[in-house]
Amino acid sequence: MARVVLPEDSTKEISELIDVLISLFFESLPRRDQRNWARVYLNGLVRTSGKKTIRNIAGTGASSVEQSLQQFISKSPWDWTPVRRSLAQYLERTAQRPLAWVVQPMVIEKAGDRSVGVGRQFVPQLGRTANCQQASGIWLASSEASFPVEWTLTLPGPWTNELMRRRRAGIPDTARSLTPAQDAVHAVQRMAAGWQLQRRPVVMEVANTDIPQSIESFALQDIPFVFKVDGSLPVSFGGAGRHKPGPHTAPARELIDSLRSQRRAVEWTRHGRAEGAVTLLTSAAILATPGEDRPAPLPPTPLLLVGAWTEAALLPSEFWITNIGDRPLAQLFLLAKLTDRVSLDFTETCEPVGIRDFEGRSFRGWHHHATLASVAHASKLLGARGRLPDGFPAPGRPAPLGVAGHVSRPGVTGPVSRPGAPGPVPRTGPGPVPRTGPGPVPRTGPPPVLPPRPLIPGQSARREYIR
Repeated sequence: MARVVLPEDSTKEISELIDVLISLFFESLPRRDQRNWARVYLNGLVRTSGKKTIRNIAGTGASSVEQSLQQFISKSPWDWTPVRRSLAQYLERTAQRPLAWVVQPMVIEKAGDRSVGVGRQFVPQLGRTANCQQASGIWLASSEASFPVEWTLTLPGPWTNELMRRRRAGIPDTARSLTPAQDAVHAVQRMAAGWQLQRRPVVMEVANTDIPQSIESFALQDIPFVFKVDGSLPVSFGGAGRHKPGPHTAPARELIDSLRSQRRAVEWTRHGRAEGAVTLLTSAAILATPGEDRPAPLPPTPLLLVGAWTEAALLPSEFWITNIGDRPLAQLFLLAKLTDRVSLDFTETCEPVGIRDFEGRSFRGWHHHATLASVAHASKLLGARGRLPDGFPAPGRPAPLGVAGHVSRPGVTGPVSRPGAPGPVPRTGPGPVPRTGPGPVPRTGPPPVLPPRPLIPGQSARREYIR
């Protein structure tokens, strides 16, 4: 999807689209005034120039509006999880179907020390120590567009160990101090277990120290993954036959470089660019070493190590490990490169709607803001002219029942037939399609996509080479 630039005359259309999204995603908010303030905040994120603070959204001199928004965002106890889950379910059914769940780190540098989760910490993305918040977004990503649907906020030790600081920020008793990767893995597990989504490969970058736990966590739920790893990661290989003594251990970079004679070229187009690129790939079957701190470690997991040479590179420069065993090497590489699609949409859409701009001090407020910024991001991408999904009422056009008659309840998102309506209106949510006459009921939409199968012991990686 190309960069979304909203023309000046699109304000009314975007506002109408936001009205529809409120009816779709915010049904869990029990009061009408809460949904109204959600509407005000969303319009402010999309339309306000500059930093998207509550004061700027409220406007100069609108102290009562500012106080109400402050109450709604930072203090009101509404649950953000049902909103995020409804957004994800809707996007999977109606927008460009996602190919993967991509974990995108987000660093928010701060000047003070009172914003929830802020602290001086080393940030791999910056390559230095910074006073910042560290967060992660989980995005539903395809080659055309990507959408954030879930967020984690990493809490350094002082925010979970110091009782007074924890109480002031309203941090739940269940929150713990983990690494950003551990927070993201737990969020993915919750999504896979309870969000009723088609399970997709999880694409994320994982530090060497987090690799064993991340692999084991996903293996327990049969979650397919593509982890970007550092070339220094020790990997085990060999030992599978009479003529393969071992297993041996070597850095990922060394193992991949030893297979340079088996490289295959992949031609692809970079996200957001018109020109093509050529990347050389090879792979090797490896075994994941279980975490040493487990009292009863799982048996080694068969994995595939993929390495890439970029243009004019003498040594392999990028490395991934995956448990997906039924896709060609080129497809695994394109899955891994969906991180570029997410980075592009983060810069061009998510940052402009203010994902980094929350200035409050509460844990609840941060998550409320991130949730509304995710819906604002979706409204901008879905509201781009000609980009609305099939069956979605275009802004400025009446819905089958009108916005006011749009049904939004658990398990049903979209218009349904009502007594007295002229003719049946097709149901767009899950459940059986009502018959309207003799003959079979036509199936609409693409067929369901089965999740990739993980590698099984003894499976060869050689057949995955590109021909």
